[in-house]
Amino acid sequence: MLVKNNLVVKLPRPRVDALVEAGKGGYFDPGHGRLMKEWISVDLDSKSLWQSLAKEAKEYVAKQNHKKLA
Repeated sequence: MLVKNNLVVKLPRPRVDALVEAGKGGYFDPGHGRLMKEWISVDLDSKSLWQSLAKEAKEYVAKQNHKKLA
């Protein structure tokens, strides 16, 4: 999803941690002061990553949904 010109996607927590540590984005704060550790917010400065992160997030969420249905 897009939030204030940032791409926000859900990824596994270790992946989000690694991206944040590498300076590629930040933990998503939906506005109530609680950072969501499985969601990363990536700004326009890292827009070159958007497509690959969106694909990665789609695959991750599809696996999570598949597990719930099994």
